[in-house]
Amino acid sequence: MSFIKKINAKAKSQANTGFGTNASSYGGRFVTKSGNANVRKTGIGFLDSISWYHTMLTISRWKFLFIVVLFYFSVNCFFASLYYLIGVENLNGIDATTGLDKFGQSFFFSIQTFTTVGYGHISPSGFLTSSVAAVEALFGLLSFAIATGLFYGRFSKPKAHILFSENALIAPYKDGKALMMRLTPFKNTNLTDVEVKVTLGIQLEDKGVVTNKFYILDMEMDRINSLNLSWTLVHPIVESSPFFDLTEKDFKTIQGEIIVFVKAFDDMFSNLVVKRTSYVFNEVVYGAKFDLMYSRNQEQSRTILEIDKLNDFKKVTF
Repeated sequence: MSFIKKINAKAKSQANTGFGTNASSYGGRFVTKSGNANVRKTGIGFLDSISWYHTMLTISRWKFLFIVVLFYFSVNCFFASLYYLIGVENLNGIDATTGLDKFGQSFFFSIQTFTTVGYGHISPSGFLTSSVAAVEALFGLLSFAIATGLFYGRFSKPKAHILFSENALIAPYKDGKALMMRLTPFKNTNLTDVEVKVTLGIQLEDKGVVTNKFYILDMEMDRINSLNLSWTLVHPIVESSPFFDLTEKDFKTIQGEIIVFVKAFDDMFSNLVVKRTSYVFNEVVYGAKFDLMYSRNQEQSRTILEIDKLNDFKKVTF
């Protein structure tokens, strides 16, 4: 029996998933491990395709700081070049003799103007130099207002500080087996009303046409009141499961992806936070079981959650 006959006899596919059904036009996985849609947009100008505010809030910390520092020095180099071209004799207090020294003092005068520090050692004279300094001072005020907003936005942006296991497992469960994935919080946040939704996306050939099919996986528990320790997501592989007839060999030969959506309420921000990830079939370990990742302390007064054991599992037989 072909795989499509195995699966369609027992599970009903979903049409409303947000992913395309035309498998021949779809490349790679649906969702990256970090939870972003695996889509690159074309047909529109680069500047129109980028939300700079969202980009600056979501890029990594070192990239954000690098952009801020690069912008700071680039702007000051630009205005220092203007002062140098106008003539450093229009900057009272500069006593440089060499060209490099003149540009250097113009650069530091630009920094003082841009940041509105104004030590008073150097001051502009003449209409043109004073006009450039006035424009730079206004530009500096606006730039620092934007930078302050971005820093605050990054600092205050609610995030789901949740880690997922690197692999999903097909593990023993009661008298049968189940698909299992594990997640855990890793910062000192309080997440409540945690919900999970797991979708199977798979490429199937029906009557010579390859299409993407999606199946909502029934979970043993799809909601918990509070996420304090690790949470092992369990999809029992019963007769109604799309995985019911799949063997270990099938997970190595079939193109499929398990997409995980987690939504929780962060009581510190009083806001919902969302986290996503996915597991392609070659990231599924058949015949394994997660190791316990928490235990009592020596005084038996507190539970110790060992984050570094999130991905630990041992092979088992059915």
